[in-house]
Amino acid sequence: TSPSTSPSTSPSTSPSTSSWRRRPASPTRLHSTAEEIDVASLIENHAAPLQEINRRRNLAIISHPDSGKTTMTEKLLLYGGALQQAGAVRMKGGQRGTASDFMEMEKERGISISATVMSFDYNTLHINILDTPGHADFSEDTYRALAAADNAVMLLDAAKGLEPQTRKLFEVCRMRGLPMFTFCNKMDRPALSPYDIMDQIETEFGLETYPILWPIGDGERFKGVLDRMENVVHLFDKAAIRGGKADVKQIPMSDADALKAAINDDELFEKLLEDQEILEELIAPLVMERVMAGDQSPLFFGSAMTNFGVQLFLDRFCEMGTKPSPRFASRKDEATKGKKATRENNKDEEEENELVPPEFEEFTGFVFKTQANLDPKHRDRLAYIRIVSGSYQKGMKVGHSRSKPSKRYNLGQALTLFGNDRESIDVAYPGDV
Repeated sequence: TSPSTSPSTSPSTSPSTSSWRRRPASPTRLHSTAEEIDVASLIENHAAPLQEINRRRNLAIISHPDSGKTTMTEKLLLYGGALQQAGAVRMKGGQRGTASDFMEMEKERGISISATVMSFDYNTLHINILDTPGHADFSEDTYRALAAADNAVMLLDAAKGLEPQTRKLFEVCRMRGLPMFTFCNKMDRPALSPYDIMDQIETEFGLETYPILWPIGDGERFKGVLDRMENVVHLFDKAAIRGGKADVKQIPMSDADALKAAINDDELFEKLLEDQEILEELIAPLVMERVMAGDQSPLFFGSAMTNFGVQLFLDRFCEMGTKPSPRFASRKDEATKGKKATRENNKDEEEENELVPPEFEEFTGFVFKTQANLDPKHRDRLAYIRIVSGSYQKGMKVGHSRSKPSKRYNLGQALTLFGNDRESIDVAYPGDV
């Protein structure tokens, strides 16, 4: 039986923007089709390789405005090897702008207005970062981006702790069941006590934190961080060139004399030893099952502006972040699909939720955002698709659940995004945008 005449099992499309509160976005089942190819070979050809699924990581960055999301994104790209020199939100001394804030209005105001996708390879993994707007005026774009994410990092201003928009976006992430990482930014400025920040998170969100990077000082006395997983102190010096990587010195905690000399501050050294003892005795161990369930959050301290702790966070995220997760879809009764839509048909139409895993044999995905007129030279329109299962191949023909079963669309112009840069792709896998 050819795919065009085989029974369709396509579920309904992702819900409208007004229904994001009720349930996770549902993938649109996209069926590939080709002349004179049987269903068995079609399924075999479009199943995604397991190694490609396992090397994908998606990360959405959420926070209150001006907590440093775009700067954090830029420094992750720098340490991920996607940029040779990081840009700045507010350009000084000939610095270039950031890769994610490329619209003129974003450059003028120094804020993110639209969610941006940044894709790059790091070591053996393929990372997709979604830089989201922090301002409440543009929060709808953030909600759409979170539908495509598998992990989220909650970025906090260490001097302010939890803020209103952070609270709101955290609840959206919790509703979607996203594993939550926490990064306390701006430690190069006077900050709250790390214990106060941990207490805020646990009191307001009921979320237990496990410090992985622990700060040594704050403000002008911020020396570096203790990596509790390796029991090694990382002491930082500011980058020699603007936008470059920070110089770092690593000293194990067991070498007390060398560590004390390097910190060169008796009060900070004594406090580091005291904090280490307190954390070892009082903090519950890190359990990844609890992190995936949203009951525990790995906690990091650092400074995106000065590059302190950014690469350590990226490395730990690559180890701990979850691979592409399944999505719920709605399977419609085929008998009513071709009938004229009436209230009775809609009422009688049977729907059942189906969990579509990334290993599913067919190519599926859902559109979580559309955007138009980004290129002033001509009228363009983009649809952002999060692949749920199967593999995309250039030129494949797919169906859409809101269209007629016989209707097919040729996906010949698929692009991967890096801010405003676009690159045509021939193949893509679950987790890709």
